[in-house]
Amino acid sequence: MKTLWAPWRIEYILSEKEHECIFCIALFERSNLTLYKGALSMVMMNKYPYINGHLLVAPKRHISSLDEMTMAEMADILRMMKDSIGILREAMKPDGFNVGLNLGVVAGAGVEQHLHFHIVPRWHGDTNAMTVFGEVRVIPEHLEATYHSLKPYFERLD
Repeated sequence: MKTLWAPWRIEYILSEKEHECIFCIALFERSNLTLYKGALSMVMMNKYPYINGHLLVAPKRHISSLDEMTMAEMADILRMMKDSIGILREAMKPDGFNVGLNLGVVAGAGVEQHLHFHIVPRWHGDTNAMTVFGEVRVIPEHLEATYHSLKPYFERLD
């Protein structure tokens, strides 16, 4: 049997799980995962990413469905998704992106009470034998390093 060491995961395993909305917390507290807070939307890194650079774009308002969004919020979210993809393209040079929205727990929403979109950069070969056979993802860069490389790009948006 082979062992894959991921000692940083013990912090999550042993920690008290958040019952409050992670997006609302990030709006009112300083978070080292929040890259941008605009008038109507925000961008933060996924704390448990599929791959480096996995971003979450959410309205600032605590809503859970597209029906609740105003036209201004929809326009702002789409603009933030466009800007975020542009930043990832410039900073990380991915070959493509998965962009999506999970509505409801059965659809994969981890935080179903606060609508949010996923932007996942993709590179040729980023799905390998570890993922296919071992059901393990390899994240080659620490979240803080990714944050520090992306943050200056988002600061330019204001």
